[in-house]
Amino acid sequence: MNILETQNIEKKFANHTALDDVSISIPENSIYGLLGPNGAGKTTLIRIINRITAPDKGTILFKGRPLQPEDVHNIGYLPEERGLYKKMKVGEQALYLAQLKGLSKREALKRLKVWFEKFEIQAWWDKKIEELSKGMAQKVQFITTILHEPELLIFDEPFSGFDPINANMLKNEILELKKKGATIIFSTHNMGSVEEICDHITLINNSKNILEGQIDAIRKEYKSNIYEISFNGNTQKLASSLNSDYEILEDTKINGYNAVKVKLHKQTNDNKLLSLIIPVVEIISFNEVIPNMNDIFIKVVNENKN
Repeated sequence: MNILETQNIEKKFANHTALDDVSISIPENSIYGLLGPNGAGKTTLIRIINRITAPDKGTILFKGRPLQPEDVHNIGYLPEERGLYKKMKVGEQALYLAQLKGLSKREALKRLKVWFEKFEIQAWWDKKIEELSKGMAQKVQFITTILHEPELLIFDEPFSGFDPINANMLKNEILELKKKGATIIFSTHNMGSVEEICDHITLINNSKNILEGQIDAIRKEYKSNIYEISFNGNTQKLASSLNSDYEILEDTKINGYNAVKVKLHKQTNDNKLLSLIIPVVEIISFNEVIPNMNDIFIKVVNENKN
């Protein structure tokens, strides 16, 4: 079941088209990557989902029915541009925001105590937001976003301002939220994070949805029939054993062994490649090269330039 669907969303600002017929379907209890270059339309789509702005055309469905104003209580949104009040104390502000989300003061205090202890930030309770670093403030805003336990969470560049240790901690918390049943929309430029935690992605560029699907399926779709082989033996002998069905793209070293990247043309396969090279070298490793999401992102965006 899809928890959220956008159907043929269009949005224009003056002479600029922010979204042009964008449709996405977000499966329940998944982590969904919303990707794209700066200015592609991601943030506009997120604001429409949060009812901060309205589409010119199209429909948003939440759990199979048109999104209603009260549904925003079931959505937690961490925007890229942070919105904490700098002069307020951390605890006072966290408590205020929790009550805005419908929690009683007693329940809010109980949950905040758990999260402040988990993030080891109890000592910040009486500090003002302006006294905190960007990463510290980010922790506070993350807590206020998830505290009311919404079914749908939207994180826009959630790792911004974090060092690797805290970024990894936050990543683990996001994965834990999914285990507990939440659905997460994850907008980022960090393709490494996308591969680590996302199940599905949509890539938006120049206001259009240009790529979508499961991460593993997309990576396999964009593979180029290239294999990386490390071996004991002479590189020239290996090269001489190959016919015109194969092309050596790169000659390098892997962990002290000779290594090559070989491109297979469509009329051949990996078994035939192995049968040619086994007699002349000792194979240490033989792996198909599957492109990462960063490579795919760059390729697809460049192919769709106006």
